[in-house]
Amino acid sequence: MGHTHASVPSTQLVIHNLDGKSTTLTPEDLAALSHKSVTVFNSHNKTNETYSGVVLSELLRKAGVPQGEEVRGRIFTVGVIARGTDQYRVLYALAEVDPSIHTGDVIVADSVDGHKLGNDGAFKMVSTEEKRPARWVRNLEEIEVVDVKP
Repeated sequence: MGHTHASVPSTQLVIHNLDGKSTTLTPEDLAALSHKSVTVFNSHNKTNETYSGVVLSELLRKAGVPQGEEVRGRIFTVGVIARGTDQYRVLYALAEVDPSIHTGDVIVADSVDGHKLGNDGAFKMVSTEEKRPARWVRNLEEIEVVDVKP
């Protein structure tokens, strides 16, 4: 599913964990957390961009999602679905966003090149391991943790 709906700027981020519990973050909540900067090549505009945000695994940990040594066995069938306000959705395996397993970074960014995201809303999911930004989600408004093989 592509970007088929009109995109409105995201203003909050809701994270749903496996137990059905939700955590809602405002831009101020995210700004108060420890940030990491990553520089990535955006093949759409052919430039390097430096995003600053919170590592996704840290947000998932705060929401009660298994991390580190807890990611084993059936937890390898857990996925993370990110959705933007335009209904664009992408899927990551939980192991892809866990730094104890995967070397790449997936962050929930709130700035690019030292500025707010502007038309990309308050939140944008960015991955350093993508050859093209197809699984980046602008105007990120929801992250849902799902068991794809219950």
